[in-house]
Amino acid sequence: MKISHHGAIRGVTGSCHELHINPNNSVLVDCGLFQGAETSPDGANSNELQINFPIKQVQALLVTHCHIDHVGRIPYLLAAGFNGSIICSKPTAMLLPKVLEDAIKIGFTRDKRLINKFIKKIGELIIGVEYGKWQNIKLLNSPTDHLKVKFQPAGHILGSAYIQCRIETDKPHKSKTDVLFSGDLGAPYTPLLKSPKSPYSTDILVIESTYGDRMHEDRRNRQQRLAKIIEHAVSDNGVVLIPAFSIGRTQEILYELEHIIHKNSLSKSKSAMWENIEIIVDSPLANDFTELYRKLKRYWDKEAIRRHASNRHPLSFEQLTTIDDHKTHLGTIKYLQKHPRPAIVLAASGMCAGGRIMNYLEAFIEDKRTDVLFVGYQAQGTPGHIIQKYGAKHGYVELNGKKRAINAGVHTISGYSAHADQKDLVNFVKRMRKKPKEIRIVHGDEKAKKVLKRKFEELVPGVFVDIP
Repeated sequence: MKISHHGAIRGVTGSCHELHINPNNSVLVDCGLFQGAETSPDGANSNELQINFPIKQVQALLVTHCHIDHVGRIPYLLAAGFNGSIICSKPTAMLLPKVLEDAIKIGFTRDKRLINKFIKKIGELIIGVEYGKWQNIKLLNSPTDHLKVKFQPAGHILGSAYIQCRIETDKPHKSKTDVLFSGDLGAPYTPLLKSPKSPYSTDILVIESTYGDRMHEDRRNRQQRLAKIIEHAVSDNGVVLIPAFSIGRTQEILYELEHIIHKNSLSKSKSAMWENIEIIVDSPLANDFTELYRKLKRYWDKEAIRRHASNRHPLSFEQLTTIDDHKTHLGTIKYLQKHPRPAIVLAASGMCAGGRIMNYLEAFIEDKRTDVLFVGYQAQGTPGHIIQKYGAKHGYVELNGKKRAINAGVHTISGYSAHADQKDLVNFVKRMRKKPKEIRIVHGDEKAKKVLKRKFEELVPGVFVDIP
């Protein structure tokens, strides 16, 4: 048994790991898109996305969740000849085809016939499984080796999972090895989602480290800070731009905004102001996912279910406007430029590496009344990272080949990150009754990985911690 890493070891995108059972059989865990300046050991990057490692031995693809940096290269995997099962949680099985349809439109073709053919093929390969149940993976010409996998809630986005893989061998003697892939772990109090719980044990752990060197702000106070930033930002009729992933972050922010509006509707001093703020979700994909989130209510946490039961609608409320077609998108930008009014705009991409948020940034980033609010990680090399880094200095960012001065206010609320912070990552291991013998740290910047390595070595004396 061995593990190969084809992505997410030089940064936080392009997640793709291969668990080799024997020379003739392996499974992939995720197959994600590269963003920004990140590259793969195989030579792939954001401009070279073809699969450039052998796949003949790959029997199945296991998907932790359907963010594009974990699934965006699946079309390239199929183009390379992969025809195995795509196994994921049941909610992910519902969400994944829509993500891949969008990826195909952006990266391959807008030919509806070809897109429909691809989506039909994806539908034939996807197997959705319930959380907590072992699933056998068929291996070829391997009578003595066996593999089964189990998905457990990861608390990152709806449907996200960490994956437990159990390799059992009959010869030369019976043995078993447990390998756990964390995917992206969430943190406590993530809106709508159940918090992840550590497994009893694992022999080998492959764990993300996005915030391995940092702690989030107090997550219990994040809603108050979000409200204060928005109240200050819209006091001059400015626009608040929130770059957000279409799946996960958009729905979480909507959930929080609905609660802020509901709470302030009871306040005489603030109800009028919040009633005048228009909330715009300008993303056809995000709107589709929000509808799917509503259909997947049974996977929400208890708080969200209670709110819905009391006739509140956490993902659909009066001040919410959704935009689908491109013409309305462009018209909305022009309208907001000509008629200043308090508005919050959520649009993809979350790292400002493409999508409709780019048009909003081009139109408003040089306006002092504008505020850009980051609620998620910004990978190095992305416009989001540059805006975040140089915003306070009123530097510039290059958008679609043109330099733009960053006159807008720039804010970051790390408490809204869907990623576990250092404490959460350490606790994930700490709460295992039987600690791993080996930990591999992936999906993080160099500093984050090194800091987290020291933490794990302090926590588990004698453990082998590797940074691939």
